[in-house]
Amino acid sequence: MARHFSGNKGGQKGGENRRGQQSDGRPHSSRPGRFHAERGSRSHQPSHRPDPDIVQIFGFHAAAETLKAERRKIVRVYATAAAAQRLEQELAARKISPLVVEAEEIAQRLPPDAVHQGILVEARPLETLDITDLVPEGVVLVLDQVTDPHNVGAILRTAAAFGVKALITTERHSPAMTGILAKAASGGLEHVPIISVVNLARAMEHLGREGFLRVGLDSDGPASLEATPLHTPLALALGAEGKGLRRLTRENCDVLARLDMPGAIRSLNVSNACAVALTLVRASLARQ
Repeated sequence: MARHFSGNKGGQKGGENRRGQQSDGRPHSSRPGRFHAERGSRSHQPSHRPDPDIVQIFGFHAAAETLKAERRKIVRVYATAAAAQRLEQELAARKISPLVVEAEEIAQRLPPDAVHQGILVEARPLETLDITDLVPEGVVLVLDQVTDPHNVGAILRTAAAFGVKALITTERHSPAMTGILAKAASGGLEHVPIISVVNLARAMEHLGREGFLRVGLDSDGPASLEATPLHTPLALALGAEGKGLRRLTRENCDVLARLDMPGAIRSLNVSNACAVALTLVRASLARQ
């Protein structure tokens, strides 16, 4: 059984009804923050055939940032009563009335072991960008066939925290921008534009023509990142664990730099390496 939650007094015009369509804005209850029970419909039954045009975003932080960023069209929201209360302001701002359901129904709509924290947002994919749309300023990240969605999600979270302007990745050998990645990004996916390219070497050439300093992280780099002169616009390239940067990616870098680690473990997970590198880049640019 699903119930509607009215996030503010008198309901929200333009919210979504129980079939995922726009409502007429009439109040679901006469008091704010109260629940109105309705009979469930066939459309509420869990579907094991996800719509390819819908991205399922779950987890509190990922869902909250999706609602706040307003970069996606929201199709429908499933929430437990507690989660609907926690997200009351974000839902009201988007004029969305969630379907209030039990946690088990949300779990049935998601992959096994998905940690949904009582919230599931079904939304349209983000608009894709072309590399020619990229303004030559600030710092961008370039991922060379980093395939693990948890790593890419963690990188996006870090990138959002550091104000990275965009993340460039390859169409092949890159994870899809699914709910699993969005959960790992903890909202970062909504704040860092993604540019997907067919040929990464040509993309690096384009960045060079646009004035980007192209820095490749490489464990065998001739100098440490701390000792490397940096300026913006800057493109920081990271390779997959084990393989590192591919030859053509390396050849299209202006400089290769390494991370010098003082401890017994000399190598880092790619998402951790990204966080360390962005910290060093920020400090270097601040000194200029």
